[in-house]
Amino acid sequence: MWLIDSSIGRKLIMSITGVFLVLFLLFHSIMNIVVIISPEGYNMINEFLGANWYALVGTAVLAGGFVIHILYALYLTFQNNRARGAVRYSVSKSQKSVNWSSRNMFVLGMIVLGFLGLHLYHFWFKMQFAEITGIETGAFHPADGASYVADLFSNWIYCVIYIVWLVALWFHLTHGVWSALQTAGLNNQTWLPRVKVIANIISTIVILMFMSIPVYFLIGNCSY
Repeated sequence: MWLIDSSIGRKLIMSITGVFLVLFLLFHSIMNIVVIISPEGYNMINEFLGANWYALVGTAVLAGGFVIHILYALYLTFQNNRARGAVRYSVSKSQKSVNWSSRNMFVLGMIVLGFLGLHLYHFWFKMQFAEITGIETGAFHPADGASYVADLFSNWIYCVIYIVWLVALWFHLTHGVWSALQTAGLNNQTWLPRVKVIANIISTIVILMFMSIPVYFLIGNCSY
């Protein structure tokens, strides 16, 4: 099959499924930053989305694309390692033309995946899932997300872990976004530098919006 057998097809699959991750992060970064602007507004968003069918469908579609992205990345890594065999161990110097994030996309992806699981446990499982099932998963009501977020980020250790995860996510995104745009055809000498700048801007904005939340509560807790 062309999509699996050719390098362009494999890159296309990774690019398209990676878009789901970018959209997921972009949507949630915009939604989550409201918690430090207006806790009441954040709770209104939680109540509006909650267990409504369109929120569930949207979450399922984005999550499905992201899961495919992860599984396909694991498959490609396994295939590449098997094809290279012992040859990969004889390489002692990294190619200067390949940046650090590009060489370590799989490792960064695994770090992102691990902390994403922690994030989903705290925010999706204890909020949306709790509202869907009616099962109490914590001390706060699912609709009172602002109080829950403030309580969660009152722990400075979790704030630091969250920030470290976001740094790894930034490296993953900066390479992933421009790689996806390059695969889409924006890969000539004129557009490639522009694509990299666009990727850096998009990734940085998304990460800064996410990072502003733990930083806000970390500074607030230190000021008391």
